[in-house]
Amino acid sequence: MKLHAAFALAALSLLGASAVQAQDVAPGAIKNVVLVHGLYADASSWSKVIKLLQAKGLHVTAVQNPTTSLDADVDAVKRALAQQDGPTVLVAHSYGGMVISQAGDDPKVKGLVYIAARAPDAGEDYPALTKQFAPAPAGAGLQWSADGYGLLSEQAFLHDFAGDVPKQEAEVYYAVQQPMGKAITLAKTTVAAWHDKPTWYAVSTQDRTINPDLERFMAKRMNAHTVEINSSHVSLISHPKEVAQLILQATHATDAQAPQK
Repeated sequence: MKLHAAFALAALSLLGASAVQAQDVAPGAIKNVVLVHGLYADASSWSKVIKLLQAKGLHVTAVQNPTTSLDADVDAVKRALAQQDGPTVLVAHSYGGMVISQAGDDPKVKGLVYIAARAPDAGEDYPALTKQFAPAPAGAGLQWSADGYGLLSEQAFLHDFAGDVPKQEAEVYYAVQQPMGKAITLAKTTVAAWHDKPTWYAVSTQDRTINPDLERFMAKRMNAHTVEINSSHVSLISHPKEVAQLILQATHATDAQAPQK
């Protein structure tokens, strides 16, 4: 089923690329957007946002991360960036924030957008950082297989990960949940591209996967342009219009309009 989701998204992206009309993209705006999913999900989690961005004439690529290790995920994003034909906005949800912080030093990347995402500093121990805030309930539902891959339980996924998504719809996303490798729990970024690139951040105020106060802390530390969405962790699914609007802001920002570092 994961393969079907990946192929469907690839087809959507190709259709969007062929449908781009020059007049839909504002002069001087960035036209390429690369989307990076987080843990407990796959690239299909971006489906609603992709449609909205493509409707605005943007060329959109959703990366299918292997989620086996941080290095493997960074490599997947770098391959996607290599295929872009010019300046690009790099967007991530959840754990994907670590991935874009590492991969975002690519010269094609002109802006970083974090959607309820991790944003550790270079070399920072992210699990230690989370302990400075009240624990998020979803973590209690993480279950490990004998061969070292983790999945959220169905109860945790429906209640703590996608709590504001209708149950029938959330069950579909649960069915394509991608296992994560244990190596990710020990990973540290060696780059924090947000120090040097304009950044945007969407806090999910009802998040039960990452503490909203931790999200606010990371956004403030990055000096990101920040919005708050009354959403569960998966605002890209439950509030795609607000998420797409933030990404559009990033693509239209000039150097003068971008958050100053």
